[in-house]
Amino acid sequence: MTSRFMGRSIGRRASLGLAAMGAALTAQPAAAQFFWSPPDFSTPPLTDAEAATALGLPSATAAEVKAGLVWNLRAALNVAALQCQFEPTLLSISNYNAMIAHHDAELDAAQATLLGYFQRTVGKGKPGQMASDQYGTRIYSGYSTVQAQRGFCQAAALVGRQAIFAQRGTLNDVARSGLGSIKKSLVLAGEQFYGDPGRSYSLTLPSFDPKCWKKGKMVPACQLAWNQKIGVQP
Repeated sequence: MTSRFMGRSIGRRASLGLAAMGAALTAQPAAAQFFWSPPDFSTPPLTDAEAATALGLPSATAAEVKAGLVWNLRAALNVAALQCQFEPTLLSISNYNAMIAHHDAELDAAQATLLGYFQRTVGKGKPGQMASDQYGTRIYSGYSTVQAQRGFCQAAALVGRQAIFAQRGTLNDVARSGLGSIKKSLVLAGEQFYGDPGRSYSLTLPSFDPKCWKKGKMVPACQLAWNQKIGVQP
């Protein structure tokens, strides 16, 4: 997954069909599709030191940190394009494709710079290339989520919109400001006022120990224990 061209144009044919819709909706912010009051995913921009730690690039130079920010943002938006198609109004596919097209040169430079980082820190030739490949796989996995998918998709959509309107050569600034919110969204958070009752609900079941059952009926002692567990008064 390290190649920028893998998944470069997610659903290329589908994106053509979304183009007209995207043009009509570009002035609209990503609304609260999933929440009455969305969780607050805002974070301050990452410093170089914070970014080097968060992105797993110890001892990275300022240029390498910028490259890491860009490449992680590309990975996050690529994952969003794959995982967030259940909510088409987020425009995850078209935003990703537009970002790739608009910031092509900066993405190429970021890929080369990151390879240089691993060639410098791990070893030239095959060791550095292998470390770079492993890093690419690791960051993709890091942005994949199931339980927190709604929050991630919404946060990624907001940053994706910023990316497609940013001037060429400034994608690293978008990443510096937005990656923190995307990473924060990977932790499950419900609606601010009402929580997430559907996901936090847990089912309390009686004991299925054979000694608790006789001819398909729960024995009195186990029935009493279950009633107490679920708060049923005798």
